[in-house]
Amino acid sequence: MGITTIQTVNRLSPLKLLNGKLLSFDAPLVMGIINITPDSFYDGGKYESPEDAVKQAEKLLAEGTDIIDLGAASTRPKAVMLSPEEELERLLPVLDALIKTYPDIIISVDTFHAKVAKESVAHGASIINDVSGGTMDEAMLKTIGKLKAPYILMHMQGTPETMQVNPQYDDVLKEVYNFLSAQVDKAQKVGVRQIIIDPGFGFGKTVEHNYTLLRNLGTFRKMGLPLMAGVSRKSMINKVLKTKPENALTGTISLNTLAVLQGANILRVHDAKEAKQVIKLVNQYLHPDAQL
Repeated sequence: MGITTIQTVNRLSPLKLLNGKLLSFDAPLVMGIINITPDSFYDGGKYESPEDAVKQAEKLLAEGTDIIDLGAASTRPKAVMLSPEEELERLLPVLDALIKTYPDIIISVDTFHAKVAKESVAHGASIINDVSGGTMDEAMLKTIGKLKAPYILMHMQGTPETMQVNPQYDDVLKEVYNFLSAQVDKAQKVGVRQIIIDPGFGFGKTVEHNYTLLRNLGTFRKMGLPLMAGVSRKSMINKVLKTKPENALTGTISLNTLAVLQGANILRVHDAKEAKQVIKLVNQYLHPDAQL
């Protein structure tokens, strides 16, 4: 399949956030990652305190971040799962500090626990980002339906503890597409109205699986939903370039460029400035008559 560029995708409706604001997809958006965990694969331990998280948010927002994605439980390969109570103990002080410091901030909370999702929205979060696509907590989809919050529905094979133990597919593109399509249907049936889809790069996939999905990323736009790509500093870069996450910025920029050309609406990244530059350059490439 050839590249489906952002010139050819259908126009998407904006997300209506719970505070009444609209999040438009007129151009791709940047989601800046803040992990408040001791063990995330790249930035674990850097932003655990509210003070450190607020400083990082200040940096990301200054660089043009549209959404802050806040994660209190690591979902790296072999990560040990936290209970909802443990996750909330980490999350809420930081979430409250961010909302207090930046009242207009748009925060996505990265969780697969329905209880955490409910409490996060009560404390001011705008979006729930579920790496399990509603499969690890049977109450999640119904909870989101009641909350009326936008929901990021991602594909993952297995769980974070097991996902990279020999992942296998007969047809990775078809299976990921069918999973997302089926879960979107389930979510809509219980009242979830605003869904973003994410093929889940690195979540139960080999390097070959990841590049097959990236090469065919535009296929997912057939669902008519906003599409998120999260490749930032991941092993699909490091294994090819024989490098480490801390040295994977160039690879991240390269793959983010391909993702935007394929029609990604949101780039989930650790490095917001570079992602915004990617979007601006791709836009100029696709629309040479646009004003600089």
